[in-house]
Amino acid sequence: MSRASMDKHTDEVQAMFDEVAPRYDVVNDILSLGQTRRWRKIVFDAVGAQPGQRVLDVAAGTGTSAEPFADAGIAVVACDFSQGMLKVGKRRRPDIDFVAGDAMNLPFASSSFDATTISFGLRNVEDPQAAIAEMLRVTKPGGSLVIAEFSHPTFAPFRTVYSEYLMKALPPIAKKVSSNPAAYVYLAESIRDWPNQDGLAAWIDAVGWETVRYRNLSGGIVAVHRATKPHSKTP
Repeated sequence: MSRASMDKHTDEVQAMFDEVAPRYDVVNDILSLGQTRRWRKIVFDAVGAQPGQRVLDVAAGTGTSAEPFADAGIAVVACDFSQGMLKVGKRRRPDIDFVAGDAMNLPFASSSFDATTISFGLRNVEDPQAAIAEMLRVTKPGGSLVIAEFSHPTFAPFRTVYSEYLMKALPPIAKKVSSNPAAYVYLAESIRDWPNQDGLAAWIDAVGWETVRYRNLSGGIVAVHRATKPHSKTP
């Protein structure tokens, strides 16, 4: 898979993640300059889950995004479509409940979770709006949604520098530290082609979530979107 577009195919993306799974977390830490841990902590705080509640982490990969919840004693289900990612996650964190599943057709009953979250995975879904609707379905009325995703820097000169880093600096770095550098060319392109903060907020609102808002991190490199499922919403 080389070129990223909004009509990406699930089987191709799945195979790509299967291949990069063993070193995926290490490479991410390097390419993000160590920011991933800070971003995960912010997502955990934004979800605001309490012991006794149940959280669904979609596109959870190896479970690094689910770890803060498990470490806090919160029941979390890590769901991903990549068997390679799940295998690495289960070996590393056997205490976390890993479930194979497609974000566009989640294998859970309606209104099963107090909160649903997805970190840096929505842009890799073939139909992101379908995934947002599925997350609405499986969340309890009054429950929350938190999406962390790469976005568009808000300062125009920095946005240019960031785009240059994605397309010119990131692939050579990935070539040195990753088993599949081409996968990171795709990931860089998927970030560049992704809608901006307001565009994603509009998608979330369109499928039925309410009180949609977002917070920019690292100058808009990442945005954390939050929303609530209406109490009147049927499963």
